[in-house]
Amino acid sequence: MPTGIATAPHGTLDLLLTELKALGLESAREHGAVVGFEGGLADFYRACLGSRVASRILYVIGSGEAHDADALYRSASAIDWSRHIGADGTIAVDFTSAHSAITHTHYGALRVKDAIVDQLRERPEGRPSVDTLRPSVRVAVRVANNVATFAVDFAGDSLYRRGYRAEGVAAPLKENLAAALLLRAGWDVMAAEGASFQDPMCGSGTLPIEAALIAANIAPGLYRDWFGFMGWAGHDAALYEAEHAALTARVRPELLTPGRILGRDIDRYALKAARHSVTLLGLDGRIEFEHRDVAEANANGAHGLVVCNPPYGERIGEEEGLPALYASLGKTLRERFDGWAAAVFTGNPALGQSLGLRARRTHRLFNGAIDCVYLRFQVAPDQYLVRREPGELPPPNEARAASPGAQMFANRLKKNQVTLGRWARDAGVACFRLYDADMPEYAFAIDLYGEDPRHAYVQEYAAPPTVAEEKVRGRRAEALAAIPAALGLPRERIHVRVRRRSRGGEQYTKLAERGEFHEVEEDGLRFLVNFTDYLDTGLFLDHRLTRGRLRAMARGTRFLNLFCYTGTATVHAAAGGAVTTTSVDLSRTYLDWASRNLALNGFGGPEHRLIQADVLEYLREAQSVFDLIFLDPPTFSNSKRMEGTLDVQRDHVDLLLATARRLAPGGVLVFSTNHTRFRLSADALPGLAIDDISAATIPKDFARSPRIHRCYVITRTQ
Repeated sequence: MPTGIATAPHGTLDLLLTELKALGLESAREHGAVVGFEGGLADFYRACLGSRVASRILYVIGSGEAHDADALYRSASAIDWSRHIGADGTIAVDFTSAHSAITHTHYGALRVKDAIVDQLRERPEGRPSVDTLRPSVRVAVRVANNVATFAVDFAGDSLYRRGYRAEGVAAPLKENLAAALLLRAGWDVMAAEGASFQDPMCGSGTLPIEAALIAANIAPGLYRDWFGFMGWAGHDAALYEAEHAALTARVRPELLTPGRILGRDIDRYALKAARHSVTLLGLDGRIEFEHRDVAEANANGAHGLVVCNPPYGERIGEEEGLPALYASLGKTLRERFDGWAAAVFTGNPALGQSLGLRARRTHRLFNGAIDCVYLRFQVAPDQYLVRREPGELPPPNEARAASPGAQMFANRLKKNQVTLGRWARDAGVACFRLYDADMPEYAFAIDLYGEDPRHAYVQEYAAPPTVAEEKVRGRRAEALAAIPAALGLPRERIHVRVRRRSRGGEQYTKLAERGEFHEVEEDGLRFLVNFTDYLDTGLFLDHRLTRGRLRAMARGTRFLNLFCYTGTATVHAAAGGAVTTTSVDLSRTYLDWASRNLALNGFGGPEHRLIQADVLEYLREAQSVFDLIFLDPPTFSNSKRMEGTLDVQRDHVDLLLATARRLAPGGVLVFSTNHTRFRLSADALPGLAIDDISAATIPKDFARSPRIHRCYVITRTQ
């Protein structure tokens, strides 16, 4: 019996397995990151038409050794390709590899293509040609542990493309991921019970439309006019039409009573696209969309499900109002959706706290490459959270503070205060990291700022999804209960944040509007920090030694600070005797902050320029040259105010070459990045001498995090 492979978005494999079994594929089993199954051709057609979660359905046609390229070629040649590729057929080859000798996917695909073409070139009708867009047969080759599996991609194009989306309309969620979110929230069961559905931030309507397809038992593939098997030589058109007709007969559009499925949004253009999709589905009047702000949303039934995918704050410049947006969503849910189930999908877990609801389940999923959480709630008064000011500690809890875990954590803090406190005093360091997940079960970073008065900045790293939420809450409560006494600080000078592991753009996230700034000292210089309004304070402590190096190098130089943030490096350069300084950043907020830091240290006037600009555009247009340049880009940025996106790993070669062109003869470029897995492509940087000084720029208080940043000194050799 033919063997198949079904793929799905990360974190949804269990849903895919359940779905395939419901479609009659009882043999379906999870195999690593895919679901495998056996079935007849009708089962494969039914899976393509009926799976809401699957990305691809692959029809396995052979396997063989692939310990090197020649073995891969021989294994591919052993398959009779004339059974799969017709006389006028075209092909494309998709190749993936894991834990195998062949790692170059393009080369692997080329060797398989060569094997197919070489075998078929002697046919009277000639060899097949390549068509990467819509081939007659898309061959999927998956190599694992040096064994290749060859399959015909029955989907041809990813199954998230349902066929109802108009050309050129982009959606923030792929349709199969949207369906997975709905199924994870139990919408299939709720829909069968007659519940209502609403997305108050629906955008182009993906979630409401997928909810309607589930409620009306409309198979997602019924609207597609093409699948990958349609050009396959083994395709049975009559059998496919029979499966299509059987699924069509099960459709129940009458279940979509007016107002039951509702989407709302403030973007009229997105709503226009959503309504157009509904028209293409032939469901006009069955799915409704309203132009309305989230604060104005109200329940469209006695009971139901709210699911939404609000903005994450990935775009620099867009994130400042997000805490307020999430707070508004939470307020709307609490006040107008009592008794409903709700779920929020977000790439910024910290923002989930603004909802004011306790998540009863949390799931980890990916939206493309973005690591996200899916928070599920039951909207009921006993699930409401006590609202506190941003960064405020929870109320004192003497029982928690006396628990063995809290005491153990407190003892570690006291020990660190003795050892690191002595070092800081001897080194004249006023702001330093006291604790950095020294005890992994208490995943916090704790920084101390200033001396009189002293503040503590407590950052809790988001726990991995494998750790039960109850355990996370318990350890958090123990740690926060222990911190005030252990540090000997009043509660109002302890500020708490929850943050994800490093990801591009986080330092720009705005969380509140309190506007409270505190003055601290570093190397005799004065800086303003903010503990409440942003995810970062405005002074990156791990860059302390780097700033000191810039200060020592700055005398008599023309200094350029790119992605300058709050201008702390600029202040050091000015203090070191730079003749001029130029600081460039896209954010007016941070340029104003930089201006205040300069003024606080007595630096001002035309010799200290602050420029609001996209750094990439500035480098293209600038004519000035500089003797000393500091380049510290975000890991990732795709602000609407800049052209394209910036990915420091992908784009660092072009960025460094463009920056180096602004160096005067004998000039020096200091390049730093907090991308923890960064790899410098030195071979692609001809004419530049590169000295990796990362180890020498990691301060003693960050010794537990040696990968917190990478730092290089770069000079031109030609």
